[in-house]
Amino acid sequence: MGSIRRFLKCAVAAVAIAAAPGPSLAEGGTLDLLFERLRTADPHGAEQIEAEIRAEWSRSGSAAMDLLLERGREALNAGDTAAAIGHLSALIDHAPEFAEAYNARAMAYFRISRYGPAMEDIRVALALNPRHFGALSGLALIFEELDFQEGALELWREVEALHPRREGLSEAIDRLSREVEGEAL
Repeated sequence: MGSIRRFLKCAVAAVAIAAAPGPSLAEGGTLDLLFERLRTADPHGAEQIEAEIRAEWSRSGSAAMDLLLERGREALNAGDTAAAIGHLSALIDHAPEFAEAYNARAMAYFRISRYGPAMEDIRVALALNPRHFGALSGLALIFEELDFQEGALELWREVEALHPRREGLSEAIDRLSREVEGEAL
């Protein structure tokens, strides 16, 4: 349980760093603007903005690397996790600073219940992109699977700070709040 707590502290620290003013992650502050809009968007608008953010995150700067990401995602969607992990590992070998590669491979590891490698990939994804609400959500799901509800709740609240309209977020926070904090009298 100690290593999970240390991991949670690192993940929360990464989110805190993301909240601090600093250089934009995209030329012209595109991501900064999208995140500002995301915080105040209605549910439909939030879906569109999330798609724009994900599209920005999926651009490696290399057509060949983007193709490896696409192939990895296609294999994952087809249920071929071994092929997905292969494509995404090759991508990481060639583009080790591409956060989305680590996040995608973490999803593949999660699907086959390999939580250790998934958490390591999430750690790297968050180190490279501290505002990655998808990686934070994935880590929250892993913590729930490992029955670390307090950590999962804290992570979902970090996701809420970045993306308050994320699908399923309020339900997860409500459920875990009751579990961790109990019912109000």
